[in-house]
Amino acid sequence: MSFRLCAFLFVLLAAIEPRLLCAQTPAMPSSVSAIDNDFVQKQFGSSCTLVGIPPLVADFNGDGVEDVVIPARCKNAMTDQSEHNFVVMDPYYAFFGYGNPAVTTQFSTDVPEDRGLALLVIHGSGPEAWRSPTPLAKFVLLNLSFKQVAAKKYQLKKKKIMAIYIEETGADPLTAALFWDGKKYRYEPMGAAMD
Repeated sequence: MSFRLCAFLFVLLAAIEPRLLCAQTPAMPSSVSAIDNDFVQKQFGSSCTLVGIPPLVADFNGDGVEDVVIPARCKNAMTDQSEHNFVVMDPYYAFFGYGNPAVTTQFSTDVPEDRGLALLVIHGSGPEAWRSPTPLAKFVLLNLSFKQVAAKKYQLKKKKIMAIYIEETGADPLTAALFWDGKKYRYEPMGAAMD
């Protein structure tokens, strides 16, 4: 008889308050709808604007806190670097041997649509993650020509890490991966397009 009473109370409790049956932790929504040009310019300065590709939310630096990657166009990120407390990196030219952004930002591309394309990265901190008023770190990744951006796992030696995959523009679209190595973002060409 007591088993039936317990079962009845369990069903009754489930009907009244279903959240009590599962251990839930309150989570901050990872909605990127708050990301607009005002947000980008507050974080990275007036030279950066959105390009229309949706931002990516994932843990890119492996610390267990959500980070965000925002595809954008930056006219001159070097001038806003000190004021907005971010680091400018050029993982593309660093892969080819010379990644000093003070020099490589002066390189020009033949394709006007690719000029100034960048990925803006915010490493989150605390319960607010990338929305925190004091994020862990911010980066502008320059000299990347992309038409699609995705977040996927990347095999680095024996470890799987989250990476940013970009489909590059050009006659033969190739895919490349950008990943955090603990100190900087590294560029790794992958080959065929993401399609």
